[in-house]
Amino acid sequence: MFLYLPIVMLAALPPTTVAGVIPKFDIARECRSEGGPNVSLERCARDEEQARSQLQSQWTQFVTADRRTCARATTADGSGSYVELLICLELARDAKASR
Repeated sequence: MFLYLPIVMLAALPPTTVAGVIPKFDIARECRSEGGPNVSLERCARDEEQARSQLQSQWTQFVTADRRTCARATTADGSGSYVELLICLELARDAKASR
């Protein structure tokens, strides 16, 4: 029963238009919310920037439905992470490729 809870939660979210545009996330806010020393904040910001750069070059290669689903899942808690979005999209792509 609880297995379907994430699907129900995602379906209840309002639709967003992310088909052609990479979502804009507040990297500083995301990294501050994770806490830790300045070294961790710098590492987080660097990882987020690298993921955003990678998404910019690969965005159109991901399936539109996966982009929407992953963007919703990534922002479900009110924040957003390029690293999480990239991982979600790569997992969705790899799952389709393994079928």
